[in-house]
Amino acid sequence: MATLNPYLTFNGNAREAMTFYHEVLGGDLTLNTFGEYGMSDSPQADQIMHARVATPTGMNIMASDTAPGMDVQPIGGFAISLSGEDEAELRGYWDKLVEGGTVVMALEPQMWGDTYGQVTDRFGVSWMVDIVSAEAAPE
Repeated sequence: MATLNPYLTFNGNAREAMTFYHEVLGGDLTLNTFGEYGMSDSPQADQIMHARVATPTGMNIMASDTAPGMDVQPIGGFAISLSGEDEAELRGYWDKLVEGGTVVMALEPQMWGDTYGQVTDRFGVSWMVDIVSAEAAPE
């Protein structure tokens, strides 16, 4: 079975970002540095070559710092979407993501029946949170 996982690239703060996402989502956090993979003499030896947050519910998010010799690209043009019917769980994610972030659209009831909001977190990553209304859910 194939999986689809967001993979983010940061400019030297992947460790901080992934530690934050681990606090938001829970699960297991794996951090591997460039130094662990043969670049111990590099100025980026302590930066993240690969990181992963994997939750027991199957959510995964991966990231790295920009690899040596590559240009830093700004994060943009997409959003990570969290959705489901468990209001307490999704509001918990929302409350953590907005800490230090910018609310683009408040988490509130929408015309289609769900409770929905958008936030750009403190690392510049856009998130959409959609609490699906049991009454509005398609059958």
